[in-house]
Amino acid sequence: MRRLAGDQELMMYWAFDEGAGRSALEQVSLSWDEIQYVFNQAEFTGPVDPQWRQGVVGRGLLFDGYSTFITHPAREMDRMQEPKLLSALSIGVWVAPRSYDWGYEGKLAAIVNRHHRDRHQGYLLGMFRHGRWSFQLGLDQGGWKEVWSPDGCELPKHEWSYVNAVFDGDRGEIKLYLNGRAIASSEVPVGSRMVEAVGTDLLIGKNNHSSRWAGVFHLQMFSGILDELKIYRRALSGEEIAASYREVLDSLYGGIKPQVPYDEIKLDRAPLLLDWHRPQYHVSPPAHWMNEPHAPIYFEGRYHLFYQHNPLGPYFYQIHWGHWVSEDLVHWRDLPVALAPEKDGLAPDGIWSGSATYDADGLPVLFFTAGNDSASPNQSVALARSTYLTDGNSDLVQWVKHPEPLIVQQKGMGAFGDFRDPFVWKDDDGWYALVGSGIEGAGGAALAFVSKDMLNWTYKGPFFQADLQKFPYLGPIWELPVLLPLGADKQGESKHLLLVSPVGEGADVEVFYWIGRLDKEELSFIPDQEEPELIDVGDFHFTGPSGMVDPKTGRKIIFTIAQGDRTAELEYQSGWAHNAGLPLSVYLRDDGRLGIEPIQELQSLRGAKRLSIQDKTMAETNDLLRGIKGDMLEILVELESVQAKQLGIKVRCTPDGKEQTLLYYDKVEGKLLVDRTKTTLHPREKCKGIQGGRLDLFGENLKLHLFLDRSMVEAYANGLKSLTTRVYPSRRDALGLEIWGDGELVVRSMEVWDMKSIW
Repeated sequence: MRRLAGDQELMMYWAFDEGAGRSALEQVSLSWDEIQYVFNQAEFTGPVDPQWRQGVVGRGLLFDGYSTFITHPAREMDRMQEPKLLSALSIGVWVAPRSYDWGYEGKLAAIVNRHHRDRHQGYLLGMFRHGRWSFQLGLDQGGWKEVWSPDGCELPKHEWSYVNAVFDGDRGEIKLYLNGRAIASSEVPVGSRMVEAVGTDLLIGKNNHSSRWAGVFHLQMFSGILDELKIYRRALSGEEIAASYREVLDSLYGGIKPQVPYDEIKLDRAPLLLDWHRPQYHVSPPAHWMNEPHAPIYFEGRYHLFYQHNPLGPYFYQIHWGHWVSEDLVHWRDLPVALAPEKDGLAPDGIWSGSATYDADGLPVLFFTAGNDSASPNQSVALARSTYLTDGNSDLVQWVKHPEPLIVQQKGMGAFGDFRDPFVWKDDDGWYALVGSGIEGAGGAALAFVSKDMLNWTYKGPFFQADLQKFPYLGPIWELPVLLPLGADKQGESKHLLLVSPVGEGADVEVFYWIGRLDKEELSFIPDQEEPELIDVGDFHFTGPSGMVDPKTGRKIIFTIAQGDRTAELEYQSGWAHNAGLPLSVYLRDDGRLGIEPIQELQSLRGAKRLSIQDKTMAETNDLLRGIKGDMLEILVELESVQAKQLGIKVRCTPDGKEQTLLYYDKVEGKLLVDRTKTTLHPREKCKGIQGGRLDLFGENLKLHLFLDRSMVEAYANGLKSLTTRVYPSRRDALGLEIWGDGELVVRSMEVWDMKSIW
């Protein structure tokens, strides 16, 4: 057992030097404590050990923020005894946080604790919002006592900090030490004694009394690496603590405070690559929760795409901006979180959706929704600038927020309290912004703003609003407005595409669009037709739009979120929630309708060509398809009806047909549909029923372009509509394909490719 200076009267010690396995040795009692980790036993992947990393001394243990913790059980004798009184207690630990908890219900994300606050028993050392930290304990005199780190002494993310907390009842004081230096103290009555929490387990990385979220997730879990956790039954002196700190620095790091390499602490996607439901060529975070991808921008030969992200776990909670970069819009690299809530007056409670554009010098800037629950309204439009000019890093890893919000909603400016998701663009005359909101009593709206300098904005009124009485599914509030130029129609008139995502009571949470004309003088939108249309006719799997004009090609590209359609319990077990849809190219067709196609760069993912046929009967085709299995496929198929009123293709079929998903076109109803009544036999998966929507083919053959990627199914029909859905078969042999019709049909052509992972 490794000991440092002053290790007398050591009660408990975890060195975390195991480096592998599912338990950690408490080296005083020589007991092995189980490490709880979601992938110790996983339903949708093989078992994976907890994540061990380089520690500050030897190895350390990485806590994932939602499932990793250690239990040191209370002994049976301890459970039956009266509470013990301790005259002193000291805790020392090396801490490298990855993320901060939001601080729900005012509770600490525990580093180590064995406490019962209501009974004024035990102790708790943990972190709070924005890196603030505290030591708390129950005393026989004075009840529950807390001491907090002062401003400027927060625990920084992705850095090692040496944390000590000392209770000295005989001297009547509690102290905090950071990196060998005393930073805070609090007086307690001289002669005070800490009351032990008898019968309570000691937990590392989890609060003894954590809050529950969505009925499944425990909040107040530590996120980051811990090393060298020691608990003493005496009060360490400041000299001993400073000596321990210096001993580590001097003996191992040449006297310099150790840093944490990003690769050691970042979210690791490797365990999730084994999940047989997780898409492999759709872009996703390394792990945990995402919502809409947004703010696409091109700079120095690279595409950047950001996304709503909770780095603490696979649930909606503490929103950051995740970040990817790509050279081809297909193969993406994970980058560190771009924007995070900070202890400031701008966005302490969330960094919500927005967009990207360029400043006057052509440098990228991010516009985002700043979440500040102490303000009214709690949403405003804010700005962040890249540090590219100072660091030259074209990955745009570092961003600095403008200290004040740029646009603050006033009464009479849309539906007060709903004001988010700025979409900003620039032209030769200045900058323009659309903000999602509504008009009180009248329904959703996009609000328009204009600026000459990107910092000072003028409200121009509603950019566009629809008639809620005629179209109640458009709801009271719009989110994520996007405006893209489509070019001139056959009459030479310039057209634009407006996308919105309705929310609120009665809203159909889908992506609706209009094609129309931009009135730049009034900064308003005039649609060609009053009724909106859908790009995608799936149910809630294609939402959260963002868009860009590709500077390389002039294409108009939109990005979306593909919702997971699973229970919170299954997302807990899986360790991830949601992924992005495929990037889509949108354009104005000669017939005036909106054309949609997945971007051509996706062809770079094609592997072996499994099938290429023309002019076959359904029976002949299905004979050939019996030898083709896969859950990562691209399929092009053209079907001509002879007598069939319904025709399409079954995917993810088991050999006995007990699990299958049918994508088909109903000629009589003029609808593109998916039948998921047999998609899964899993009792807890939600994907069920028949979904779809209107598709007018006007006598054309049905031409489907399909992408299968594990649980993702995307079908693009005749370049006009898409149908995005999710499938979670319970059986691993649900890999088959079958052409289907309720009458005679001809397979005019069909091609099938294996698809490769982008990771």
